Amino acid sequence: MAPGELRSILSGITCSENDRLLVGFGSSDDAAVYRLDEKHCLLSTTDFFPPMVSDARTFGRIAAANALSDIYAMGGKPLYALNIVCFPQGLDERIMQEVLAGGAEKCEEAETDLAGGHSIYDEGIKYGLAVTGMAEVDKFYRNNTPRVGDKLILTKPLGVGVITAADREGEADASDSAEAIESMMRLNKYAAEKLSSYDISACTDITGFGLIAHTLEMTAGKASAEIICDSLPHLKRVKHFIEDDYITGGGKRNRKFVGSRVDTSKLPLWIAELMFDPQTSGGLLFTVDPGQADGLLRELHNVGDVQAAIIGSIKEREGDEIIFTGV
Repeated sequence: MAPGELRSILSGITCSENDRLLVGFGSSDDAAVYRLDEKHCLLSTTDFFPPMVSDARTFGRIAAANALSDIYAMGGKPLYALNIVCFPQGLDERIMQEVLAGGAEKCEEAETDLAGGHSIYDEGIKYGLAVTGMAEVDKFYRNNTPRVGDKLILTKPLGVGVITAADREGEADASDSAEAIESMMRLNKYAAEKLSSYDISACTDITGFGLIAHTLEMTAGKASAEIICDSLPHLKRVKHFIEDDYITGGGKRNRKFVGSRVDTSKLPLWIAELMFDPQTSGGLLFTVDPGQADGLLRELHNVGDVQAAIIGSIKEREGDEIIFTGV
């Protein structure tokens, strides 16, 4: 659902005031955080969606990687997961077996126990996970606490929404699809493990709301983010497909939600749409001490996040919430 729709719906819901609930839905963060004792807290999240690729096992891998990502974005370690499955009655059960097998593979890679789940009959296939993780009370990340002066790093390329849309229309070639699938299946575990040794002030992951909306959640009206447009990592042919009008419905909803808060009128169309493009199992977006940014970036490249890039920095709020340079 579009962020504006969700905000309207949630406006009538009362958030718990339990002092053990350190993070609820009030800040649009990636997972709930519940304090167990003075040192430890539980992280809890869920995510599921319909297929964006044709191969069932690949879909299962992507959906599981996407759900696990929220725990990594909070600086936690996933402990166990529960399957969430919607499946059409009468469809070949081997398809469901393949979806679940793909999800199980990613849980194993994440060293996360798969502990059961819930399934229902539905008109279409949907799959995902409910994931529980753990972190230390004074070490988990929030999405809206960036420090002025910190560098902004993104760990995965943008554009998977555009590429999967082109693939559905038969316009993307095998290499386009393979590049997007490889990115979506990659766990954010490897990046998160490197972040734990650095001074991180805020972190989130880029998913359905796109880079701009997630960045606005991060600045929270209290700071500004400078985004260096020519530093944005992206899938190879995404510019071609955007200019060929492969702009997703989700991207259009994200643009409508952001509205006048961010002025993209002076940007090339493909750059603007790239930042509105909804991502499935996107990268981590985080702010880090500027003196540590280059060293951390080298480590990210060494563990396989080869397109991780410094895409900007956090500034004092004096005008626009997002400032674009490098155009």
